[in-house]
Amino acid sequence: DSPLGQITVTQPGAVSSAAGGTVSIKCTTSQNVYNSNRLAWYQQKDGGLPKLLIYSASNSGISNRFTGSGSNSDFTLTISGVQAQDAAVYYCQSRHHCGKKYFSGFIYILAKSQ
Repeated sequence: DSPLGQITVTQPGAVSSAAGGTVSIKCTTSQNVYNSNRLAWYQQKDGGLPKLLIYSASNSGISNRFTGSGSNSDFTLTISGVQAQDAAVYYCQSRHHCGKKYFSGFIYILAKSQ
């Protein structure tokens, strides 16, 4: 098997935040991503389709409250000024050589503020 067939993408655990807080969600890949920055972040709300938040490590595709950072194999999504409507599943997608894409095997759930 090609080493590409053995790539894993992980996001351990779940996180929650009070309204107005800041949360950081980590994503780690077992091999460096393509061009050091090909890591996307998605948000999926109840019953909805995934929405692209960050399309290339640190390039935001939506609100500036969502920021991405990291390179190679370690990445972070930071949500600032957390709002109740941020409650969702967040996951990352890594891209590697040969156009292969891998989604994280674990999800983060951002709990609604009380």
